[in-house]
Amino acid sequence: MYSPSNLRNGLKKGKSVVLASNNRGKLAEMQEIMKGYQVYSQSEFFLDQVEETGHSCIENAILKARYAAEKTGLPAIGDDSGLFVEALNGAPGLFSARFAGDNASDQANVQKLLKVMQDIPEGHRHAKYVCTMAYVRHASDPLPICVSADWAGYILAEPRGQEGYGYDSVFYLFRERATVAELSPVLKIRLSNRTQALRELLAQIDKY
Repeated sequence: MYSPSNLRNGLKKGKSVVLASNNRGKLAEMQEIMKGYQVYSQSEFFLDQVEETGHSCIENAILKARYAAEKTGLPAIGDDSGLFVEALNGAPGLFSARFAGDNASDQANVQKLLKVMQDIPEGHRHAKYVCTMAYVRHASDPLPICVSADWAGYILAEPRGQEGYGYDSVFYLFRERATVAELSPVLKIRLSNRTQALRELLAQIDKY
């Protein structure tokens, strides 16, 4: 695990950024896209997590980014992503990662989603993945850069596919005729809302 002294002695701050997440899937996707950066997971520096008290994806993304920047001394990216189902008035939404309870597994969250949607008929199961990102240059940055992107899909009645994480196994893409969990990792990265949000974020960072 890195410490503040490690940062001063080893990391190139101009091209280093910490992802305010412990999710290995997110980290791998972002490292693939951010080729010119050293991208670190916050778990390489500290193990606790900031409480997500925001009432929107943007608020939570900023909270995460500020906390990671404060703990590491590095610029940070906070990512608040979720699944928003029309028939459930946007649920699980902000609570996507803990829909089945705190520290719930992906499988538990998927099973709860399928249970609460079991009476929702065909044609009324539309949903979208939303990814919101916030970038701060330091913990007290007064002008965080925020972007958001979404990915439209449809919730199947049962899981399909072995790739991905989260709700990917039940999130169906009509154009691809497959769930996200049936896509190759390369194709998922190319199409995903996280990729679109991150590319926009990087474009704005480069302008600053």
